[in-house]
Amino acid sequence: MTVLAEPARRGRLVIADKVVEKIAGQAASEVALAGGRSGGFLGLGADTDFSARPAATVTLSGRQVAVALRLGVAYPTSIRAATEEVRRHVTRRVEGLTGLEVRRIDIAVDWLSPAERPWQSVPGRRVLL
Repeated sequence: MTVLAEPARRGRLVIADKVVEKIAGQAASEVALAGGRSGGFLGLGADTDFSARPAATVTLSGRQVAVALRLGVAYPTSIRAATEEVRRHVTRRVEGLTGLEVRRIDIAVDWLSPAERPWQSVPGRRVLL
């Protein structure tokens, strides 16, 4: 068994903001009732998509992180319950994967969408918009 040296002797670990943002966004997408946006160009024409990763930004301060998420929620569902589940899951995943302490998570719910639209369950049926 290998014994690691004291942390001060091993060196320093720096985790980039973008890495924590990706982890937070991915963790939010793992909650079934939350989703992001996909497609579009420079944010224009983007579609709601429950399989897309929600947008995440983070602010790192030492070993603490504040997370801001922009996402959509399945309708009808309790927005409070869905966002609390997102907070719990993102906190668990970010802290577990990075060792950082999640100080807070701000969530902006930008859209609501049915979890499954009736026409999506009919094979071969197209919808003209």
